[in-house]
Amino acid sequence: MSDIAQTPEPPYYAVIFSSLRTDADNGYAEMAERMMKLASAQPGFLGVESARDGLGITVSYWDSLDAIKNWKRHAEHQEAQRLGRQQWYSSFRVRIAKVEREYGI
Repeated sequence: MSDIAQTPEPPYYAVIFSSLRTDADNGYAEMAERMMKLASAQPGFLGVESARDGLGITVSYWDSLDAIKNWKRHAEHQEAQRLGRQQWYSSFRVRIAKVEREYGI
């Protein structure tokens, strides 16, 4: 991703996924692309921003906590989570925050 997500007026929610990769590839790029496409089709999805340079950070934006819970429970996403724990990530953290204010140019 190379664009800044265009989000609505706050409040909304951010899911911050910070990760360190293993050396294993085993379909990672394909799964990451599939998850981006699938997430963007979910009700309540607002946008995503992602960067990786050693440490990877992906921030997805959602209109509600229920939308986040539904995405976490999505069957294909659960499979990606399982593979991430087993193969692709040596360490990760998920943080969920409420965005109350934003500004920029």
